[in-house]
Amino acid sequence: RSSSSTTTTTRSRSKSSPQTILHMAVSSGSLNCRPIGIGSATPDTIIPNADLESVVETSDEWIQTRTGIAKRRVLLKEEPLVGLASRAAKNALDMSGLDAKELDLIVCATSSPDDLFGDATSVAASLECTSNTLAFDVTAACSGFLFATVTAGQFIHNGQGKTIKNALVIGADALSRWVDWDDRNSCILFGDGAGAMVLTHQDDKSSSNDDDDESADDSTGMPGLLGFSAHSNGKGYEKLCLGYNGESRHIKTPGEGTTVSKGSYGNIMMNGREVYKFATREVPVVLREAMEAADITIDQVDWVLLHQANIRIMETVADRLGISMDKVITNLSEYGNTSAASIPLALDEAVRKGQVKKGDIIACAGFGAGLSWGSAIIRWG
Repeated sequence: RSSSSTTTTTRSRSKSSPQTILHMAVSSGSLNCRPIGIGSATPDTIIPNADLESVVETSDEWIQTRTGIAKRRVLLKEEPLVGLASRAAKNALDMSGLDAKELDLIVCATSSPDDLFGDATSVAASLECTSNTLAFDVTAACSGFLFATVTAGQFIHNGQGKTIKNALVIGADALSRWVDWDDRNSCILFGDGAGAMVLTHQDDKSSSNDDDDESADDSTGMPGLLGFSAHSNGKGYEKLCLGYNGESRHIKTPGEGTTVSKGSYGNIMMNGREVYKFATREVPVVLREAMEAADITIDQVDWVLLHQANIRIMETVADRLGISMDKVITNLSEYGNTSAASIPLALDEAVRKGQVKKGDIIACAGFGAGLSWGSAIIRWG
């Protein structure tokens, strides 16, 4: 299916309020790009559930039963997120066979950068990319990696491989920096990590009859980003957020002076019950939307890969899609919720151990703060 992007705005009115609620959605068919490399990196420091028993009132059994998480990895104070993202990027580049100087674009999805102005350029510098490599950050929390993948795919597709041919998409987060370690409902959930994927331009030759095409013997011959759908609804932002919490700073300007704020943020705030209901309601829908955009059915999907937030969410989504958990890729128990890193981290492990093979179709979905949620259908390799 050729690419055709659509944007819709759903308008509704609450019975208790005449204010119009805007619900944005974007979807598209295939984009002319494909993944050729995947990589990940995690911190060395591991905190198993048992260790948290001395921090908050909890237990290994309680955590695993309710979340499916057994341990998480965290960056120490002196360890930068950029270093983790760069390691993941190098691993992805090694698999792809590309040199960093061949990258035209780097999109880094993170909500916890080392530099508030963005980490993508620092990653590009650590990889020794050229100054011709465009690099920028995307902030969409746990949906970030999929949104960044679609963004990079659009650059490659719309440039027809001439302006942007090779792109590196990174998902990296260190939410351990923003967790309230005295709150047993949130500190058990999050871990740190990074994952990266290399995309390259790929013309759709599936319907080509040109036997003289130099690439006619390419066994791939088809795009690897088959379709996507993405949504956001800011009316639900308070269900999962990390708000600005600046301290007063008085400046002695003439007269009474001026009071501004000294920048800082609070801790992650989450209504777990509401987030669970949101995810189990919207994720099956957005996966079906993406499959429709890709012109495939669930029977044609080899693997389902969801943001690694909670095993109960994965089980419920699988049930509502009518698929077995055997088709759901997960490494949640080993790493916890690594936000934007969770999907590429799980995909990297699945590819390297031979679970995901070239040509496999993977239905991915991310969801989280914003509120935001989206799905992308990927053909691996």
